[in-house]
Parts: sequence; C-alpha cells; structure tokens
Amino acid sequence: MSLPADAVLVLLDPLPSLKPAKDTSLGLIVEAQRRGLPCYAAQLSDLSVVDGDPRVAAQALRVDLDATPCYRVEPAQSWPLEGFRWILMRKDPPVDPRYIWATQILELAGRRGACVLNAPDALRDWNEKLAISLFADLCAPTITSSDGSALRAFVQQQGEAVLKPLDGMGGRSIFRLRADDPNLSVVLETLTDGGTQPAMAQRYLPQIADGDKRILMIHGEPWPRLLARIPAAGESRGNLAAGGRGVVRDLGEADRRIAARVGPWLRERGVVFAGLDVIGEHLTEINVTSPTCVREIEAADGSNVSGALWEAFIAAAQAGQPAADR
Repeated sequence: MSLPADAVLVLLDPLPSLKPAKDTSLGLIVEAQRRGLPCYAAQLSDLSVVDGDPRVAAQALRVDLDATPCYRVEPAQSWPLEGFRWILMRKDPPVDPRYIWATQILELAGRRGACVLNAPDALRDWNEKLAISLFADLCAPTITSSDGSALRAFVQQQGEAVLKPLDGMGGRSIFRLRADDPNLSVVLETLTDGGTQPAMAQRYLPQIADGDKRILMIHGEPWPRLLARIPAAGESRGNLAAGGRGVVRDLGEADRRIAARVGPWLRERGVVFAGLDVIGEHLTEINVTSPTCVREIEAADGSNVSGALWEAFIAAAQAGQPAADR
C-alpha cells in the first residue's frame, strides 16, 4: 500500500491536547483538506530510521472543527517519510534533545525530496529568543547569561526588567522584577539552575500595556494584520495562554520596518512561517517552531491566513524548498 499523492504529514502534540477554537495546526489541516490534500498526524516519538531510511508511524486524519472530538484518525501505519509531499513540523517547544533528534531525521527526508517546513536546520540552529541577537538594534537592552551576578547588575542598571528562560513558551516562567525585589535572588537561581544554564533579561517595556504584538511572516513577508495581545488586569504578560486578550490591528510603521529587516533572514533559512513578537517598537522574539495566532486573526476579520500559508507551502515544494545543505 502506498501513500496518496500530495500527502501531508503534520508532526504535532497529542491531538486531544489541541484546542479546536484557536489551534493554528488544526486550521492548517482544515485548509489542506479543503484543497483535497490527504492529511496524516504523528508525534516525534513516531519517527524512526531503519537502515538509513527515515520512517514514521502516522495516522490518516480528518478534522471537523464543528464536531466533538474535532478529529477522526485511522490506525497508524508505517510510511517512508519521503513519501509525503509536505511535512509540517508543528511540535511545540521545548527544543529539547528529542526535538533535535527529530529535526535530524526530518533532514534525511528533506534530502530525499520531501518539503519540510520549517527547515529542520533552521529550527535547530537558532533559539527563538536568542535569534533576536542578530537584530540587536531592533531590540530593547538585553542580556543572556548563566551568571546571576551579571543578570542582577543588568536589572539594577535598567531599574526594571523581564527575565525568562530560553526554552519557555506561552508566557510560562516569565518574571517582571525591579532591582530591589526580594524575589530577585531566587528567580535568578531558578532560571539559571544555580548558574548552570543561560537565562534572558530584557529591559521592561511599559508599551506592553498596549499589547504584545504578533506579526505573522509568510515566506519573509508580513501579513498586513497583526494580533496585539493585551495583558489581563494585574498582569505584565500579554500571552493568550496567560489570560491576554487578542485585538487585531493593521501593522504600524515600526512593525513593517522590523518585518522588512527580519524577512530576508527568514527566507534564507528556509523559514516559510514565522511569528515576530514586538512590544512598542522593539523586537522581542522570533518564533519559528510552531507559530500561532492565525485562527484569532481569521476569526476577527474573516481573512484566510491559512490559505496564504498553503500557497507559500505549495510554492516552496514546487521550488524544491531545501531542508538542509544551506
């Protein structure tokens, strides 16, 4: 038995954990179905290599966002990874050893003709928070270090800072602290694991009150509307997972300027879909693993961001989007 032509494999978190009302991966699957593309689902643990051949135990998948549950799957079968026309890497962070190993297996598939999005080496090479270091002039003052003393000195210099781990997502373990905060020492000890792993500190930007803006980048170009995530009362985090409220807006001048700088770098790296986080006029993160906020923008203005993404995915496959060797 062989795979259907133009089959799509989506590597993601367990299906029961996905939220039908907002999950971007589910929206991309629905759009693929609308285009007549057969979809399959798998997790990172379903990947394998047999005598050099990359394989996956994947389930044929059908998504109906109005049904409960919103998905139907068939029993898993073992397939050669290169048999899929597209492989969408949509597993949420952390980018841990299991994630790294998965990207290496996906590179084998890319070398055999599968279009892997985003490019596995791009997912591996730059941490989503550290990547802003390539565009330091677009960012607020930032330090990344394992040295608690250096981080403390930075907070004292800035007066108020946001501290976060490099492998977090959804607003988890993000702290807003002043130099005289009695919790500063324990936060630094926790984030650096006693000085053994790096953490990031950025100058606190009061513009967060107007929203932590998510700019969607499609093949290096910004979608014309962004999602501003407004913190809940008493919160300094705008993340929707932390209770933030999403407001859709047009891109401003500073947003377009940041997108124009970062876009070419994303294209060169084989990153077809990314999410830039911007507070005020400052870039704070470059999200490439499993960008979100598509469904919120579509729901607010009736646009079809998923369709634009699939046009970019199709163009990448037709152009022979490289998964390695860049």
